[in-house]
Amino acid sequence: MDDQRDDTEHTRTSSLLVSIKRMLATLVELVGTRLELASTELEEERVRLQEIAAYSIAAIFFLSIGVVMATIFVMVVFWDTHRLEAAGACTAFYFVLGIGSALVVRSKSRNKPKAFSTTLSELRRDKDSLLR
Repeated sequence: MDDQRDDTEHTRTSSLLVSIKRMLATLVELVGTRLELASTELEEERVRLQEIAAYSIAAIFFLSIGVVMATIFVMVVFWDTHRLEAAGACTAFYFVLGIGSALVVRSKSRNKPKAFSTTLSELRRDKDSLLR
């Protein structure tokens, strides 16, 4: 009788250990999947920022050349008649553009999406599933 009881307890203990191992394996797999998702999001953000930086540099370069050429054109056109007014108007125009651009940058930096939002959302869903 004691042998049967020992076998039953051994079976329960071994069954419990198997269940715990499965649960831990599932937990490790879940964490691994979430880390892969976070890694993918991080890589996508890095690529996006590199593209933005490259296009921004190109835009600044070509727009700067255009601004210089436009200023030279305006100054040449009004050189004999209203050169000071033309220079003042160009200066005021550039200040307005600069202030407008600074306001757009400030707005964009304040309204950026939250980093790792998809990963955090998945982790919340996982937590809710585990608590049910």
